[in-house]
Amino acid sequence: MSDDLKENYRGAFDGRLGFGASPALILIDFVEAYFDRECALYAGVDDALASALRVRAAARQSGIPVFYTNVVYHPGGADGGVFFRKVPALEVLVAGNPMGAWAEGLEPAAEEFVISKQYPSAFFGTSLAASLTANGIDTLIITGLTTSGCVRATCVDTVSSGFIPIVVADACGDRHEGPHEANLFDMNAKYADVVSEADVIQYLEAMHA
Repeated sequence: MSDDLKENYRGAFDGRLGFGASPALILIDFVEAYFDRECALYAGVDDALASALRVRAAARQSGIPVFYTNVVYHPGGADGGVFFRKVPALEVLVAGNPMGAWAEGLEPAAEEFVISKQYPSAFFGTSLAASLTANGIDTLIITGLTTSGCVRATCVDTVSSGFIPIVVADACGDRHEGPHEANLFDMNAKYADVVSEADVIQYLEAMHA
């Protein structure tokens, strides 16, 4: 981002939330559709997945709750509404399509939470907010795909629902660097703290110490 843009935001959108006391981790939509070169949703986000797996390892070691989301539609997308109409490529996420399977290495453990959704935000029409509240969570560490889509939508709903959003820049990915960087900048300015993988792992390790 240019110095002019940063200066324009200074004093209005430069607050920090800091890490809370009781975090959970969410891994948003790491499914095969974004990793298969033959799929219209392919995004080339292997580095984001690798980072998310390292963050997950630290989260498991610290004993915090781990949530996953995927997107699953009825045949024809009848439960996807206008979103399904707007993005026809979502048809590959109809139940049973192999593009909806977890990316390699991401399979959830038996005790971890899986939330299936039909819209961008992990909160919309799901039990996520209730589950976070029931587990005494005050902070949601956000990783996933894509930065400009479901990650951003989840980030906005995280802060709107009263939880601290911590977006791990290295563990989020998009199909193009432009939207990725622009949305990280905007989330950091208005809704969340955007941090590095190293920062969040240090935070999780300190909890476990």
